[in-house]
Amino acid sequence: MTSRTVTLLDVARAAGVSKSTVSDALQGSGRVAEATRDRVRAVAEELGYRPNSAARRLRRASTGAVGLHLPATATRLDYYMNLAFGAVERAQEDGLDMVLLAPSGAAGGRIASRVDGLLVIDPEPGDSAVPGLLDAGVPVVTGERYLGPATGPSGAVVCDNAASLTALLDHVTERGARRPALLAPSGSSAWATALRATAGSWGRAHGVAVTLRTVPFAATPAEAEAATLALLAADPAVDAVICAPDGSAPGVLRAAAALGRKVGASGASGTSGAGSASGSSGATSTSGAIDGNGRTGEGSRTEHDRSEGGRTEGDRTEHGGPGKPASPGSTDPAAGPLGAGLLVASCVDGTATRGAEPPVTAVDLRPAAYGRACAELLCDILAGRTAPDTVRRHSWSLETRTSTGPPG
Repeated sequence: MTSRTVTLLDVARAAGVSKSTVSDALQGSGRVAEATRDRVRAVAEELGYRPNSAARRLRRASTGAVGLHLPATATRLDYYMNLAFGAVERAQEDGLDMVLLAPSGAAGGRIASRVDGLLVIDPEPGDSAVPGLLDAGVPVVTGERYLGPATGPSGAVVCDNAASLTALLDHVTERGARRPALLAPSGSSAWATALRATAGSWGRAHGVAVTLRTVPFAATPAEAEAATLALLAADPAVDAVICAPDGSAPGVLRAAAALGRKVGASGASGTSGAGSASGSSGATSTSGAIDGNGRTGEGSRTEHDRSEGGRTEGDRTEHGGPGKPASPGSTDPAAGPLGAGLLVASCVDGTATRGAEPPVTAVDLRPAAYGRACAELLCDILAGRTAPDTVRRHSWSLETRTSTGPPG
């Protein structure tokens, strides 16, 4: 039946059921046995049936579009761009267009009149647009849970962020690290909250002090570099730095090079030391060490310290400039014992980690697949194939690279 458009009646005849049964089976509505539903869908696919999107929207007074709300920082992060492409691709498979909403959002009623449903990714309780979106009167699926007080979403797709950071901490300690540190994201999203909490719980469970320094949710490489320089000046015994923000890992590598810290496992196991002290950074941040007893030593919060020519004002420690390693015999305390090694890893994989020199070990959150999963759940709820309040899990993988690789 390739010479003309395949109709519902064609599918009904081939499947041996009524036209209304075909309609219900394909839309996920009505009382259709699962075996019949599967047979109808298989026949429709075999015949090349494509629903008449215009007619379907007219019957259900649909707009034929869904909205996508991303964090305000999304435009400069690879992770969210890949996620958006995955969501668009999956929505189109159900004949739905994707509308990218302005970061500031809009009144829920106006949004509801233009879309059939909404995707809200990494919703922050502090984002003033989110409550209105959740209460817009259309199905809403969130990427990660919403921790705020507003009406809950219709569904969610979540990652086990605690498990991914645990895997990174386990990995660097297996490679010899004894004093790991985390450049943790600020903010109150589920992702940021889980990472900060996990650093503490992992430290308590393993009796290991995890130094915690808070950086902006979307910290730039320059901000990550300044934070790492200050971190290592405050505690030269730190032998592994895990950076959370997407794309910030190159800044950690630049800081390591400036201090003559060799990146990789060849020297990490040789560093050990006493508890860390907090220090100031070029970016607004807080610093503290979470010890095995769960105690946290909070560092001072600064906004005026700036890194100029390798000198970080505020901590008064001289460093080699970015890309200008300190000599192995340097007296700079941040360089560690005789230029000790430093393991570097990232909570988010992407172009910056894969293309770094050396390539950086990272958690691949599979953002395009994650976007697809979010859009698929929304499509399933809209079509009646899945009940509201559904929560689905999204998997990740740990990509081990040279930055934490074995010696040699």
